[in-house]
Amino acid sequence: MIGIATTFFWIFLIAFFVSAVYSVKDVHFDFGEPQMDVTSDNKVVFSLPVSIANSGFYNIGSFNISTEISDKEGFTITRGSTFVPVIKKNDVVTITHNMTIDLNDLLQQDKNYLFNDTELKIYEAVSMRIADVIPVQASTNFSMPWGAPLYNFTLGEPAYAPYNLTHFRVTIPISFENHAFFDLVGDMRIRMYNSTGARVGRGRTSLEAYGNSPYNGFIEFYVSMTGTTPTGRFEVYFSTSIFDYGPLVIPYG
Repeated sequence: MIGIATTFFWIFLIAFFVSAVYSVKDVHFDFGEPQMDVTSDNKVVFSLPVSIANSGFYNIGSFNISTEISDKEGFTITRGSTFVPVIKKNDVVTITHNMTIDLNDLLQQDKNYLFNDTELKIYEAVSMRIADVIPVQASTNFSMPWGAPLYNFTLGEPAYAPYNLTHFRVTIPISFENHAFFDLVGDMRIRMYNSTGARVGRGRTSLEAYGNSPYNGFIEFYVSMTGTTPTGRFEVYFSTSIFDYGPLVIPYG
């Protein structure tokens, strides 16, 4: 009798295992289009909609999706995961997998995200348990374009006009292309230094550049006639709702 019971136990166990493994083919995933957006508190959020259709014989337990975003050199920008305890058989569950990116932290690693377009590497890993027993894992990776908000940022040559007996009014053209998905709103401060390293003037202007659009403007301020030299440098500082950055050093003359 014990032998018969053992035989039936193994038959049941094998049948269960085969049906559980076979059930995996009836689990379907639909990954939506990944998107980047800006929240009301000015955080950059990566979102990935995921739909899981469980048409198999058993419930899915401990469903977990993990994402790691890195640059082309392999530096990890952010990582996160989303967990679903149970997906019952014959159920369809849709989730939105979100991760926050701190742009200021990103710029500390590489300022080129402000000025150069690039690609971000996305690594996705999915794990689950079929019938709370059989572990299943899968992974994939893809790339996502990153548009620089200050692409091709350029300061033109300063133009001087007499203001009074001691100062010039200097006008400097500003141009760039906002390739980012978000609008760029904030201000830009500039400090002007002569060839000896002495500061001769400073100014501030507001910036408002819509996403995926060019920007052309100028900044005006006053400099001492006696301190001005044909060559020198500008130090530029940006303060926006999403990031702060500076100084960007640009020579002139």
